Amino acid sequence: MRHHLKETANLLLKECDVLKRIRTQPTAPLALEYFNSISRSKSFQHTLLTYQTMIHRLGLESQMISVQQLLLEMKLQGLKCSEEIFVTVIRSYSKTRCSSQALDTFHRMLEFGCKPTVKIYNHLLDAMLRDSRFQMIAPIYRDMKRDGIDPNVYTYNIILKALCKNDKIDVAYKLLDEMSSKGCTPDEVSYTTIVSSLSQSGKLTEASDLVTRLPAVIPAYNALINGMCSHRRLKDAVSLMKEIDDRGLQPNVITYTTIINSLCNAGDLRLSLVLFSKMLVKGCTPNTVTLTSLIKGLFAQGKLSEAMEIWDFMVEEPSIITYNVVIHGLCSNGCLPMARSIFSEMEQGNNNHVLPNAGTYSILLRGLSRAGQLEAAMNVWKKMISSGCKVNVVVSTCMVDALSRGSMFDDANRLIRTMRLPEWDPPNIVTYNAFIRGLCGGGRVDWAMMVLRELNSKQPRYVLPMPMPNVTTYNHLLYGLCCQGSLKKSFDLAHEMACRGIRFDLVTYNTLIYGVCLMGMLKEALLLVGKMAVNGVQPDIVTWNTLIASYCKIGNVMDGVRILKAGNCHADVFTYTSIIFGFCNGRRIDDAISYLEKMSDEGICPNTATWNVLVRGILQQF
Repeated sequence: MRHHLKETANLLLKECDVLKRIRTQPTAPLALEYFNSISRSKSFQHTLLTYQTMIHRLGLESQMISVQQLLLEMKLQGLKCSEEIFVTVIRSYSKTRCSSQALDTFHRMLEFGCKPTVKIYNHLLDAMLRDSRFQMIAPIYRDMKRDGIDPNVYTYNIILKALCKNDKIDVAYKLLDEMSSKGCTPDEVSYTTIVSSLSQSGKLTEASDLVTRLPAVIPAYNALINGMCSHRRLKDAVSLMKEIDDRGLQPNVITYTTIINSLCNAGDLRLSLVLFSKMLVKGCTPNTVTLTSLIKGLFAQGKLSEAMEIWDFMVEEPSIITYNVVIHGLCSNGCLPMARSIFSEMEQGNNNHVLPNAGTYSILLRGLSRAGQLEAAMNVWKKMISSGCKVNVVVSTCMVDALSRGSMFDDANRLIRTMRLPEWDPPNIVTYNAFIRGLCGGGRVDWAMMVLRELNSKQPRYVLPMPMPNVTTYNHLLYGLCCQGSLKKSFDLAHEMACRGIRFDLVTYNTLIYGVCLMGMLKEALLLVGKMAVNGVQPDIVTWNTLIASYCKIGNVMDGVRILKAGNCHADVFTYTSIIFGFCNGRRIDDAISYLEKMSDEGICPNTATWNVLVRGILQQF
């Protein structure tokens, strides 16, 4: 009778129909609900294949408790588990970095009538590698050999990765020899693993020598090129392209993209465009990353039309990263209307459904804020809140900065307090620095000092700890105090910095030098320059310009000229304008014109201020 019922049940649903339903359910829990419902209704007797498919589906969504329940069901029903089921379970645990559970499942295999295989061992080894449990790899490898299972190329590649991650390159070389001696030919993954490890650790000469000795494979060259680019050896990276050609290989999109991206980041746009042209001629299709790198490089050099041409050229669906790069480039180059237009397209879904993310909002907020468009920035902020996009600390900080730049200090302070609520990302020191900079710029230095005292307070007034002030915090305050002429307070604050162990940087010294120069204390300014040298801080053009302008202002032009020569710095338009101003004030027009010519000889173009100073000086002659 029971046998008859079983046959009838199997006739109600076909295995292929059940498998199709399991695979096509929107989520794994819904698939499991269907799986269990047909079991309860006795309309189908589950088979090894349906269990295997259901376990695979659950594993993809990391529903591991349900996976273990199904394994127990199979055991109770006397169904032997296949190799594929255990591969799925171990791989799923590996994906979630649960190597202990993967190992426990492996040790229970015999209970389910399944013996270890090379494929199962490989996935177990990979689980240990992913979870950085390198100490477990050697024992598992020994167990594998003890079970009489010969390792294959996948086994060796996993062990090679583990050795390389532990900087055991010498042992990795020996393993390559062992592979060959056992008739297991190393593949491109084997070679690339070692080359990549050497390249990442900066052993580029050794990596380069190895690549030339190995069979010619593009992934190994890509790993070497990536290492060269990471260590800023761009000429060597470019020269490897010729070596690739000489060995009869074709560079792929990864090869070109790695070098193009690095060249763009280094500002060598010309060579990156040459490589891009070569890429197209060779029939290698650029991907989103290639084009995004070029767009970023073009924007960085102010080539807006060329950047937008590549944007229009993009055949693939642009990623959110590309959109953010374009909006950032437009904002940085003062093209806010176009940036807002692209942002609006994203919001309306006219761009292949790439919606703005927190990065997009922060980029646009920063651009609008720096352009003084506070009302537009507030509208973008409101849109983000209403869109449901999670507001992170970067976006909130951009809004604090926008409000502070617009002198809306109460609103900025209120937003910072809101950020301290549990459901918000807490403000960091960058947030407070934006607020303090705005307060100092708006003449509210006393309030800014109160914020500093609050940050330094050790009283447990807040559930969340306050971020520690850094050198940038103090630099903003020093500048605010110097602009007010509060020199004593500036030096008291500098003393506090030193007592708190905060090292003075270039901006700190430049700010203090600016402060003493404002008060006409030029000897003290020179003493500060001396302290910079003692403390290993190199003066820059801002340092020298501050001193030169101050000397020229009081009529000591030649002292300013001597500082320029002694400083051994590259003068800019401000330097020459200060010297020309000094000569004109002293009615030494010929000397002023002489420095104007010298300025031109050095390829420095006079600006409006330079011409105004010179014309005013000439008119004073009459």
